[in-house]
Amino acid sequence: MSSVLVVGYDPQALPGTDAETGRAALDGSLKRFAEIGVEAAMTLVVFDESAEPALVASLTERPWDVVVVGGGIRKTEQLLPLFEQIVNLIRRHAPQAAIAFNTGAADTVEAAQRRLG
Repeated sequence: MSSVLVVGYDPQALPGTDAETGRAALDGSLKRFAEIGVEAAMTLVVFDESAEPALVASLTERPWDVVVVGGGIRKTEQLLPLFEQIVNLIRRHAPQAAIAFNTGAADTVEAAQRRLG
């Protein structure tokens, strides 16, 4: 069975957003993965000292086939250092994993599928 790790920015840490709606969309992605027979997990991070240990723990939990990095991390200019950190941690701790990028929670499954083949 294929495995996917989704790395996203914690919606509760984003001021001015509806965190419940954001979290529901992310959980919907996990449900869609289960429906197509893909084991998926999610790690939500914030841009502070907790990000690296959380990511390393998730990346080394198992040999992931694909790691999807969320659009919220990539598209936010202030999070560029976090994005770089995530890519380098993936390379170091999950070198077997393909890296995919979504534009938002709605196309997370499709982003992973591009790399799953």
